[in-house]
Amino acid sequence: MNKVNSVRELEVYHAAFALQQEIFACSRSFPKAETYSLTDQIRRSSRSVGANLSEAWAKRRYPAHFLSKLTDADGELQETLHWLASAEACKYITVDQSAVLQDQATSIGRQLGAMINRHETFCY
Repeated sequence: MNKVNSVRELEVYHAAFALQQEIFACSRSFPKAETYSLTDQIRRSSRSVGANLSEAWAKRRYPAHFLSKLTDADGELQETLHWLASAEACKYITVDQSAVLQDQATSIGRQLGAMINRHETFCY
């Protein structure tokens, strides 16, 4: 395994960033009435995945802190999945759009899970 020098070198970070951008794009068409509720919530939680990964990376010197922030990233991902299900149920996104976004999120979750399970290998 090559040494990773920056969070931006992690595949999971790129995947999380891509997911947040896709969610932003599809949430533009949500009703105006959802601006301060579902739209805001789904955007915030999806953006928090990469943000928590970035914070985790900065705390690699402390394995418990690193693990905690990775767990926070996974929690935000789970919240994002909830909001995606809500958007689909409200018919703000199609079943197909939801399935694609949920598949991306599930893949990110597997990557985060792998990092969580071997978090100490990232620490120094």
